[in-house]
Amino acid sequence: MDNHLEYNTQREKLPLPEYGRSIQNMVDYALTIEERAERQRCANTIINIMGNMFPHLRDVPDFKHKLWDHLAIMSGFKLDIDYPYEIVKKDCLDVKPERIPYQNSHIRYRHYGRLIESLVQKAVQYPEGEEKKQLVRLIANHMKKDFMAWNKDTVEDKKIFDDIDEYSHGNIHLEETQIQLTGGQNQQRNYAPRKRMTNNNNGQKRKY
Repeated sequence: MDNHLEYNTQREKLPLPEYGRSIQNMVDYALTIEERAERQRCANTIINIMGNMFPHLRDVPDFKHKLWDHLAIMSGFKLDIDYPYEIVKKDCLDVKPERIPYQNSHIRYRHYGRLIESLVQKAVQYPEGEEKKQLVRLIANHMKKDFMAWNKDTVEDKKIFDDIDEYSHGNIHLEETQIQLTGGQNQQRNYAPRKRMTNNNNGQKRKY
């Protein structure tokens, strides 16, 4: 089995690293959604998550506008949605946004990172409804992708659900009958031993 670990330095460079790889993964996922209405809902959810990451900036002028600009940048200006603002032009980008310093705190599971833990806590605070379901689904799918990228092995959906339950202190409890994860796909292989095929002609004459 290949035990090679993929480090962040080996991955594709992030356009806006201050948002982390999990947010970038969500943007990449939004680009794969074919239905425009669903793609728009996904984009709105991502914007809400991005805004909740930096609550101290909510009173900054044009903060919401900047979030939509950043979403466009992270999508490579390929996300076809209805932007509520006129977004920045690609050829006008000459400087990157200021880096947002990370907090120094304990990370429970390194393969998920600090951001996932923070996102789960934000999801707990969301009122019940479709937006919360969408947020939890996005988080769970990317937890599965992160798990498999780190471990290079298979993972059951139940493991991801158990970790979300732990992160949320039991406030978010998922069942396999409620949601099927697509992150990383379910790469279970069938390792059941094959029955050895017997050859009637191997050293024996066929009996008639």
